[in-house]
Amino acid sequence: MPIGSFVNALPPAFFILVHLVAFIIGAYFAYRAFGAQVRALGWAFTLYAVAELIYMSYHLNWTVILFAHTLAEVLDLVAFILIFASAVQRVAVARRAQATS
Repeated sequence: MPIGSFVNALPPAFFILVHLVAFIIGAYFAYRAFGAQVRALGWAFTLYAVAELIYMSYHLNWTVILFAHTLAEVLDLVAFILIFASAVQRVAVARRAQATS
């Protein structure tokens, strides 16, 4: 028996709820980031939210797991890269400002 097979006993509605909550959190963070004019983070959280919708597509029987998982992982990876780039950019700007002061 594979590790974690107990998860198969949970109803599909549980997984939809988990991904729906994650989508709402990602959409809220994207909204706040765009509102704060931090576009890279806004796009990162937007991609995360879209990835959660794609995960939900599997639980709604619209796609197969490998397709949904692969697309969602690619979006999550690009989102992670954007978050890293945004953080590095903010640190670099702060260091430049500190060096010129």
